[in-house]
Amino acid sequence: MISLLKDASELKDIFEKAEAGERLTFEDGVRLFHSREFTAIGYLANQVREKLHGRRVYYNNYMNLNPTNVCEIACLFCSFAKLPGEEGGYTLSHEEIRDKVKQAVETNGIREVHIVGGLNDAVPLEYYFDIVSIIKEINRDLFVKAYTAVEIDYFANRGKMSYRDVLIELKNRGLDGLPGGGAEIFAERVRKRICIKKMGSKEWFDVHRTAHELGIRSNCTMLYGHVENEEDRVDHILQLRKLQDETGGFNSFIPLAYHDDNNPLARYVEGCETDGITDLKVYAISRLLFDNISHIKGYWTTIGIKLAQVALSFGVDDIGGTAYSEKIIHDAGAETPVELSREELVELIKKNGFQPCEVVSSYDKIFSSQ
Repeated sequence: MISLLKDASELKDIFEKAEAGERLTFEDGVRLFHSREFTAIGYLANQVREKLHGRRVYYNNYMNLNPTNVCEIACLFCSFAKLPGEEGGYTLSHEEIRDKVKQAVETNGIREVHIVGGLNDAVPLEYYFDIVSIIKEINRDLFVKAYTAVEIDYFANRGKMSYRDVLIELKNRGLDGLPGGGAEIFAERVRKRICIKKMGSKEWFDVHRTAHELGIRSNCTMLYGHVENEEDRVDHILQLRKLQDETGGFNSFIPLAYHDDNNPLARYVEGCETDGITDLKVYAISRLLFDNISHIKGYWTTIGIKLAQVALSFGVDDIGGTAYSEKIIHDAGAETPVELSREELVELIKKNGFQPCEVVSSYDKIFSSQ
């Protein structure tokens, strides 16, 4: 089938590059996004995915922990954050955090805690550092993936510390990895429209480069489907690919579809939420462009369960996870369930003819999924 698709395709040269394992260029990526050969792109991405992972599909049994939604910056795409003093703002006490994590361990057997929250000047800086220590006191084996580059930058500025010093402090407390949030789109033209108060792309890269130098691996993300164009997406991916060439520290790439409920960005642009074709093309083209990142993660929480199942044949090898207590995406209008049990995820993966593999974000061990 691949030869028939290739011979009849305007993308024949890109097919041949991918088959030969040759790196695709910026121009190749843009052509793929502009192409109407949707099925062929998906088929090619699936070929690459199967070479890397066979029929394996990875997932995490984890909980989300959002210590506070009070935030000093107001990103136009964000539906989660509240400005200081705004109605609906909250900050969890350390005791509340301890209870939430303990309950998730006892009830759901979680192996990982994913921590992302607001930049809240009303709590001491030590508040954030102590959260990592508290979780490790509950269970030393819990994988703690904590704080986006934006939060690391905030901690450094507030404490007059370097990124290295902040990351060493967190690592000494038990930090295992960083999430990839805060990347959004690296093009400055776009950042000025959607998150002008947020750290710049240079600082985002500096945080992750420093983390990788310290042996702290991380994920990387892209927020798409708002005011960016196809060229912006390809540029974003290739900048991440370049850092991966340098450090090898990224575990996975996670495209995040923008949701327009309850945030100001929707007032400035029309029809900016994605459709299924766009979502699947983003996943497939990411798989083809990232020849140096093993895993493409398709969060079912952002695109829905059914489309996430389809994405497993468009380059995605990781479907996300249980997502206990997810708030940020659902505050923006996601209509997916708030969480799925481990058993539901396993069944979902098996129904598609794949082999479920439970992991933590480092992918360094596969737990039994029987």
